[in-house]
Amino acid sequence: MKRTKLDELDKKLFENFAGKVVRKDLVRKMKSGINVPVYVLEYLIGKYCSSTDPEIIEEGEKYVKDILSEHYFRPDESEKIKSYIKERSSHNIIDKVKVRLVETENKYWAEVTILNLKYINIEEKEVKKFEKMLEGGIWAIIEMGYDEEVFHKGANRPFFIKKIKPIQSASIDLEEIRKKRNFFTRDEWLNIILRSIGIEPIENDFPLRQKLLLISRLIPLVENNFNLIELGYRSTGKSFVYREISPFSILISGGKTTVANLFMNLSTGKIGLVGLWDTVAFDEIAGLAFKNVDTLQILKDYMESGSFSRGKEEITANASLVFIGNINEDVKNILKMSHLFSPLPIEMQDMALLDRIHFYFPGWEIPKMQPEFFSFHYGFVVDYFSELLREFRKLNYTDIIENYFLIGSHLNQRDSKAVKKTVSGLLKILHPDGNFSKSDVEEYLIFALEMRRRVKEQLKKMGGMEYWAVNFSYVDIDTNEEKFVEVPEQISDLLIPDKIYPPGTIFTIGTDREEKRYCLFRIEVQSMKGSGNKKTTGAPSSAMKDAIQTAFDFTKANINKLMIEKNFKDYDLHIQIVNLMQSKDGTETGVAFFVSILSNLLEKPVNKQLVILGEMTIHGGLLKVNSLIEKLQLALDSGAKFVLLPSINKSDIVNIPSDILDKINIIFYSDPINGAYRALGIE
Repeated sequence: MKRTKLDELDKKLFENFAGKVVRKDLVRKMKSGINVPVYVLEYLIGKYCSSTDPEIIEEGEKYVKDILSEHYFRPDESEKIKSYIKERSSHNIIDKVKVRLVETENKYWAEVTILNLKYINIEEKEVKKFEKMLEGGIWAIIEMGYDEEVFHKGANRPFFIKKIKPIQSASIDLEEIRKKRNFFTRDEWLNIILRSIGIEPIENDFPLRQKLLLISRLIPLVENNFNLIELGYRSTGKSFVYREISPFSILISGGKTTVANLFMNLSTGKIGLVGLWDTVAFDEIAGLAFKNVDTLQILKDYMESGSFSRGKEEITANASLVFIGNINEDVKNILKMSHLFSPLPIEMQDMALLDRIHFYFPGWEIPKMQPEFFSFHYGFVVDYFSELLREFRKLNYTDIIENYFLIGSHLNQRDSKAVKKTVSGLLKILHPDGNFSKSDVEEYLIFALEMRRRVKEQLKKMGGMEYWAVNFSYVDIDTNEEKFVEVPEQISDLLIPDKIYPPGTIFTIGTDREEKRYCLFRIEVQSMKGSGNKKTTGAPSSAMKDAIQTAFDFTKANINKLMIEKNFKDYDLHIQIVNLMQSKDGTETGVAFFVSILSNLLEKPVNKQLVILGEMTIHGGLLKVNSLIEKLQLALDSGAKFVLLPSINKSDIVNIPSDILDKINIIFYSDPINGAYRALGIE
């Protein structure tokens, strides 16, 4: 196994946190053969191997292996363990212990997972001592006893707990942490945090952005009611911190979930997962299903307010929610065809639900985990580290931004809340001592604005008129300078590039009535010797077929007005629809088909970066364009600089946001022929 010499950061960490740090390669080395949670393993390694002396480490390794060999068991060994306890009257095991109060018996009963027993005697003083056993259970070294003469209400209950030594109850002195944090620079502390979760940032020379992304997975562990989604490629460590780093988070993989499971069972009064855990993470989100519509509605309410109603009660909980899923293709392709929420199950593609997400983590920026990415240096023992993160939940930095910056006008209250919670989370993790500079806050603010804007960009693509305001910015209070924050993946190849296309090529936007969204199409027309027929390809919907027929018949009927020198009857037209966004429909596209036919027959291309909007009748009448704001925004996002629009839409211009009008030129036309000439630059 690779061995790395101690660096200065190792020495500095060990000097300040002796007994609370561990070499991370030892954890991986032992875990490879033992399926025990990392925080359990690191508790033992931290206790017996927390040293820089190779001999002490080697001796400690052997002792930890002996402890696990004798006291940690697999589920299929439960009967053997029961036998050990009975024969020896006492035996230590390492397992998770839960306790419940059976009020009808006025008695506490313990449950140890490995033994598959639900009626283990436990004294009330032990329960009071470790109340976390009542909150989902704790991992511990448990001294089990056996007394065949113990009965309760006529039933033999021979197993009992003699003593409990919790594994996950490290004592934390927040003031001590704050004091010792001052001995490290921001970047040193950032590297320590990454090493504590097993990542080696220094030797791999990770850029700062990647480091900030990796520690952002910890924000739900330090910030109450923080909603994060991460969609990315497989094997990038998306679920690791929620499964292995903290015993206060729970990871749920796919499957159906219910109101009772998440919130409260009305029959029993038992509180669900959000009331028991600091973080509830849903893995393999594509496979998640909601058993009924109530679950989704209560989930939306909880994500907004941190509370939920069951019966007559309003119950408050602090659990953060994390949604994790895979993206299986290039992000640029997804953005061309759809939106970045498309990997979610259909019922979760609810804009009101998605708008409650505070942070969209761009998981595609994280590389697949390679052996060299894992640290061989020292980091905090996970037991201590997880308690540290939980202690940080008591801090509150949500108002810090206001000391230095104002939030831009495009951010509504929900946006501002998301940004403030993200900045607060980063400050808690990186500056628990409260010492940070204006530039630190600005750096985290830019980062937070991007992560929230990514949510709004997708909502805008999904067709919600209220989500047009996505130009996120902030204003420096000292200089009054306004700065705008972009989303990197939006600055990519445009669907409408800055170039002239061959005659007959037109861009238009249609309405997909089934999916209730607006989609960009490219129409291409090619004429060839024939007998006045037409052929259509590209799987047009019935509405588009009707629009094509209307445009074709209008052209034939007005051939003498259109300066076409060719004999229309001597040519066949091949009309192809290029579906740029995988739409199933495209209504309101008739004028674009007419202009495309005319452009090809005149052998004259339309002006570049132009989108044509409008529907026509067989006599050349124009219909008003609906949902104009959304269509103009889509045209702008796709790269258009000009939009051809029916004159009957002039009255709608007063409702168009200035941010759109400032960036796109609207050209009005009074009839299809007038519109075609304007598109072709014919006076």
